Amino acid sequence: MSESVPWRDPSLSPDDRVEALLAAMTTEEKLAQLGAHWPRVVAEAQAEGADVAPMQSAFQAGHRPFEEAAAHGLGHLTRVFGSEPVEPAEGVRRLAGYQRHLAERTRLGIPAIAHEECLTGFTTLGATVYPAAIAWGATFDPGLVRRMAAAIGHDMRGVGVHQGLSPLLDVVRDYRWGRVEETIGEDPYLVGTLGTAYVRGLQEQGVIATLKHFAGYSASRAGRNHAPVPIGPREFADVILPPFEMAVREGGVGSVMNSYADIDGLPAAAHHGLLTGVLRDEWGFTGTVVSDYWAVAFLDLMHRVTASRADSGALALRAGIDVELPATDAYAQVADLVPVELIDRAARRVLRQKIALGLLDPDWRAAPAETGGGGTDLDPAGNRAIARELAEKSVILLDNHGALPLPATACRIAVTGPCADDPRTLLGCYSFPNHVLSRYRERGTGLPVDSLLTALRAELRDADIEYARGVAVLDPDPAGIPAAVEAAERADVCVAAVGDLASLFGRGTSGEGCDAADLRLPGAQAALVEALLATGTPLVLVVVSGRPYALGAFADRCAAVIQAFLPGAEGGAAVAGVLSGRVNPSGHLPVGVPNHHGGQPGTYLAPPLGRFSEGVSNLDPSPRYPFGHGRSYTEFRYEDLTLSAGDIPVDGELAVEVTVRNTGALDGEDVVQLYLSDHTAQITRPVRELVGYARVALAAGAAARVNFRLHADRTSFTGVDHRRVVEPGTFTVAVGHSSEDLPLTCDFAITGTTRVLTGARVLTTPVEVSAVG
Repeated sequence: MSESVPWRDPSLSPDDRVEALLAAMTTEEKLAQLGAHWPRVVAEAQAEGADVAPMQSAFQAGHRPFEEAAAHGLGHLTRVFGSEPVEPAEGVRRLAGYQRHLAERTRLGIPAIAHEECLTGFTTLGATVYPAAIAWGATFDPGLVRRMAAAIGHDMRGVGVHQGLSPLLDVVRDYRWGRVEETIGEDPYLVGTLGTAYVRGLQEQGVIATLKHFAGYSASRAGRNHAPVPIGPREFADVILPPFEMAVREGGVGSVMNSYADIDGLPAAAHHGLLTGVLRDEWGFTGTVVSDYWAVAFLDLMHRVTASRADSGALALRAGIDVELPATDAYAQVADLVPVELIDRAARRVLRQKIALGLLDPDWRAAPAETGGGGTDLDPAGNRAIARELAEKSVILLDNHGALPLPATACRIAVTGPCADDPRTLLGCYSFPNHVLSRYRERGTGLPVDSLLTALRAELRDADIEYARGVAVLDPDPAGIPAAVEAAERADVCVAAVGDLASLFGRGTSGEGCDAADLRLPGAQAALVEALLATGTPLVLVVVSGRPYALGAFADRCAAVIQAFLPGAEGGAAVAGVLSGRVNPSGHLPVGVPNHHGGQPGTYLAPPLGRFSEGVSNLDPSPRYPFGHGRSYTEFRYEDLTLSAGDIPVDGELAVEVTVRNTGALDGEDVVQLYLSDHTAQITRPVRELVGYARVALAAGAAARVNFRLHADRTSFTGVDHRRVVEPGTFTVAVGHSSEDLPLTCDFAITGTTRVLTGARVLTTPVEVSAVG
């Protein structure tokens, strides 16, 4: 194709270039831009039942060679790096080869957008594995999450990747759901602010972020993957949608991926009101909607709302899905079923992104200039420093009865539990070691990952540490418990590391398709903990998991309790640092920790009847440790809560100020949390909801003044007539250490008449922190 064609002229506007290219394309070429090709679907993996996407093996028969799939061009290339162990240099070479083929051997020479997974880092061999998203939530630190995402984006763009399939903005509604580890937490404001920070970090490196999963996926019945979502419209609008809206309106995200679930019977992949009405018409989204893998085919294969694959493609295209992933199937068959205007609409969106990425510029090159097709370090020291900081700030001290920090002098420590000496238990299900290398056991983790035991031995060099595993993560066999008990009996203190091994589709205890029947510790781990408690040796319980487990049966009898949510490649050292006292713990719970394992788990974001009602029900759903909870080795005190006004109009704003003081002997960091309660409303409202937070670092004895700017829009909700309103009335703001530990409160009023919100609204609560002399 001649370089003089208008769509390759950067002096023209992007829209003019797109329209010129569309005018030159055949229908087959346009449809090719709406699909993808997965270059390698690992045959041996399917033979072992080790799919990395739902029902992957079911689509193997229809897999086409690259040359055939790319005959008319190609919209996306799927996971060239992230499907099997590929050294970075080889991945660059492969991707460049596919791109050269598209540029040189198709009529129009349009390269593809290369996408990869990147939830815990670039999901490829040897790349840094960061903490799971649930651990980001525990940091309450948007700036740190943004820095992590920027590092991930830098690595991906450096090897020729254009789009990352992250972040996941599903709000936790049921702890039994296997994908809790991939979420940021159970509060929409926390999820939205940290998720938007991730979007900004990734996209400032030139990599398109992709919001997952739009929308409602996490509210599935009984916490089962892909189960129906029988959610009401108000919960959907006020809990599920706000993080996505924030990432679209404030983060400027470039892509959105649909949910697999059906919402009150309508699959998200066929939901025009959601994918077009809400996303584009209401929020002004201008990027591309990509399907979750095979979600279009699932319309006929699983949901049964269409009779054929072609009908599925037509339905999804009409609803607003622009690109079918991971491979072209249904969209190749829709030419006679939809008007060309719909095909043009989707193709226009894809081509606009390709122009923005520079793929149609004259100086485009198939291999990134900085690598020259050669090797690149995807696990540099700078990445490790960010991973370490994230891990350290995410570890949560739930309880401490004087056992921690562990003595610096020589002591006898028994270390036991399935998460003590298995590095993979520190990593999320979308980390490359668990996602792909689990079927290449000879490759290990693919990068250095110290287990907790290894890190603790390095941390406490003078201690006498004896290790006995006790039990496996999932195996119910208790045969190893006696040896662990004997080690505990010989020790001054016992550290028991229990929890999860993340994997996929039932091959682990946490992760996609690894849902839980209840919230007991998996396998024989509870029996191990009980046996260790019975020794009388002080027990430090360390839970390394992707979801919260019920700890009410153990917590009061433990000398200390730590929660580490899959803290990544630097997680062993981070937990060891907290145990030794080198790290002053500062993580706070992004989800509650249940007291008992049964019943329907509920999150803190509940109306009055969602809480314990004495005399009404004998079942108390109160958590053992509430949302926002987290202790430190120092003490923080809150003082002097003030409001700038006693009342504001329905479109007004007030300042909420509080002083936080480190009254202990150690430097530390606290998370100051601001909650709102609505005294009376036209519909039931949460007892309290998080509306602001600030992570504050304070030297021993120091204090800071924290100023929140709370706009009336932050009190809004979906009213009786399903319109979002700000309603006059009385409200309470509360500041504290968690959703239940709120020492300071103050009331204010909103005056005037009910205000209906349409279009943009204030989605965040700005906060400033200043030192107090």
